[in-house]
Amino acid sequence: MNRKTLLTWTLALGALCPVFAQRPLSLDEAIAQGLQRNFRVLIAQRQAEIAANNNNWGAAGKYPDVNATLNLNNGYNNNRNPASFLRELSALNSGISPGIEATWVIYGGHRVRLSKEQLDLLEKQTGGNVRQAIENALEDVILSYYQAVIQQEQLQVRAEVLRLSRERLEYQRTRQDFGQASTFDVIQTQDAYLNDSTAWLVQQANVATAMRNLARAIGEDNAPAEAFLLTDRLPASAPEYELDALRMQMLQSNQGLFNLRLSRELAAVQTRFQESFRLPVVSLRAGTAYTFSRNIFASGVFANGDERDLGGITNTNLNLLLNFTASYNLFDGGNRRRSVQNARIQELSAQAAIDDLRRTLLNQLDATFLRYQNQKQVLALSNNLVDNARRNIQIAEERFRGGLISFFDYRSIQVAYINATQTRLNALFNLKTAETELLRLSGGLLR
Repeated sequence: MNRKTLLTWTLALGALCPVFAQRPLSLDEAIAQGLQRNFRVLIAQRQAEIAANNNNWGAAGKYPDVNATLNLNNGYNNNRNPASFLRELSALNSGISPGIEATWVIYGGHRVRLSKEQLDLLEKQTGGNVRQAIENALEDVILSYYQAVIQQEQLQVRAEVLRLSRERLEYQRTRQDFGQASTFDVIQTQDAYLNDSTAWLVQQANVATAMRNLARAIGEDNAPAEAFLLTDRLPASAPEYELDALRMQMLQSNQGLFNLRLSRELAAVQTRFQESFRLPVVSLRAGTAYTFSRNIFASGVFANGDERDLGGITNTNLNLLLNFTASYNLFDGGNRRRSVQNARIQELSAQAAIDDLRRTLLNQLDATFLRYQNQKQVLALSNNLVDNARRNIQIAEERFRGGLISFFDYRSIQVAYINATQTRLNALFNLKTAETELLRLSGGLLR
């Protein structure tokens, strides 16, 4: 590889980094936008709105049903009876009958109150679903954001190593011009430069993938991979947590446990609701109806053969009703008993689900806390490792130029520096992942 080829390769790598205006994006901005555009959060919020709209006494059956009726009746009658003194009668009549009727269950075994309790719990449950959807969206945005940050920092490390490799190659070419380096030395340096270039390109693809995942998490599916300038960095230090305090907080505030407790309360109310069918039902029915009718015309033929115009006749009628009804089911084939048994079984299942999730969450919390503590130690060690690797590569640079170490020794030190920085970045991300999981499990992610 001559100097012209090296220059062409370097310019080609630089051309892969497009220059355009990037939009600064902080973690808080990403979270706000992600929550606003997350479809699962929006769906959960709509379901919560429906539950809130349904939660009223009318839906529970507290108020009476009132119906208004209006009938318009028209008819024509032609009657012929030779045995009657009125041998033939023809009449056209019309009438209107407005009415209003109300039906109200006065006592139904407390079913109205129990229905309202169910509606209250359903509204709380959908609110809990919204919080759980927000928690999942928060975790997705946070991890996507920091994953993109880590990939960018790894790209910077690759770029730094690539710069050093390019300088080594130029240095070896210069030495070859003065007869101080062999073709073998130049080829080895070229191989290192090409390998670092390949790794740099692969890391660029990793950055693009991480940025696309971040764009998806915040609801910008069509945004280019280079659209954002991430302004936040992963914190180098990690807060201290106490396992016992996290356990207590999780048992009180974990959203999954909260939702299952609401399901258990719903099952208990459903049991009492089914038991209410064993009680009598007392209902009230009241109403009024008014009828106005008139024979528009009528004519008749009498027994003596006379035909007369009977004229119009008006008729009115007013009806009022007030009825009480009490009913009690004596036998239904055991359906009520089976319904109560099934409801009690649902209560037991709901409690078992709570116990199972509680055990699972405690195991997850312990494992995550252990991983968090382990990553803190890994981070502390990797920080020291990076500092040593950085000093070592500076010393190796001087010794390599002085001919005290071979290229292979220098390359080994360079690779050790790359591995140390990647280990540190991975430890940072794994630490943040474990911390985010701890907060989600303990119900502290929304605080």
